[in-house]
Amino acid sequence: MKMAANMKLLTFLIPCAFLVPVLITMAPDLRAAWNSETMQNMKTVFVSIFLEAAPFLLMGVLLSSLMQWFVSEEMVRRLTPKNPIGGVLVAGLLGIVFPICECGMIPVVRRLMHKGMPAYIAVTFILSGPVVNPIVFTATLLAFPSHPEITIARMGLAFAVAASVGGLVYVFARRNPLRTPKTTITEVKTHPGFKMAQPHTHDHSHEHNHVKNWRSFFIHAGDEFVDMSKYLVIGALITACIQTFISRSDLISLGNGPVASYVFMMGFAYVLSLCSTSDAFVASAFSHTFALGSLVSFLVLGPMLDFKSTLMLLSTFRTRFVIGLSLAIITLVFAGSWLINMLA
Repeated sequence: MKMAANMKLLTFLIPCAFLVPVLITMAPDLRAAWNSETMQNMKTVFVSIFLEAAPFLLMGVLLSSLMQWFVSEEMVRRLTPKNPIGGVLVAGLLGIVFPICECGMIPVVRRLMHKGMPAYIAVTFILSGPVVNPIVFTATLLAFPSHPEITIARMGLAFAVAASVGGLVYVFARRNPLRTPKTTITEVKTHPGFKMAQPHTHDHSHEHNHVKNWRSFFIHAGDEFVDMSKYLVIGALITACIQTFISRSDLISLGNGPVASYVFMMGFAYVLSLCSTSDAFVASAFSHTFALGSLVSFLVLGPMLDFKSTLMLLSTFRTRFVIGLSLAIITLVFAGSWLINMLA
């Protein structure tokens, strides 16, 4: 088995050997380009995005590992409200108790779904938790001290969108949206309108007979962190390239017009991929340029759906489910922020 893996790795390394002479020939030019001011800015932006998100991702995987050992399937089923309306309302307010950034939310929710949490409650928690929590509430107030209505609108719209999407998932998602594990699975009824995939029991002691000690806890957390952080690195790198090579003035020029301003701010939030605890300070720079609704659309969509979180969602959920989820979020955020602007 190990020999086969090494042979696969060798097939990728052989073509790289032909690039060595080319790289040696172009070394001076590559060194100059790598040390240019533009590349330095890109590296700075990349490092800042990664360092901003990594602590929250680490906190999420540690909490996920704790749930793996100390939260049983029976406990999750017992604490999950049987009424879907109650479940959505409770999930929408869980962020007050568990103020986790969107980067750490996905591994936590993935673990809870493996324990038996219904998909609609998990999705509601993923969308509302990064916004409806005391840390983001305070940060938004500090960023807009003279406009408390922006903070209220952000919290209210985030809760409404999360609850609405959770309701849509309850109605339309009749199968487990998690990516199917490689092992053979059977579907087990765990909640009204929800089926959870569980593997058949096999006699593999290395897979099922885990020893619950601190060493296994940190091994599990490390594996989870590596698994999720590669998507964070890719998202941060592409986001840094966009921020570096596309000027902000060119982006702002695209946002002229009653509809284009919403599209621009929502796209800007998706591309920047900022943490929900700091995006309000970026949005405050546009407070004299864009209307209330456009600012709220930026503040609500970003924590729910950005580039790096999309990659992490795709690593956890089925592709069709992520596409439908994204379309629902974008539509509801646009409609809700436009309505807020009309009523303001």
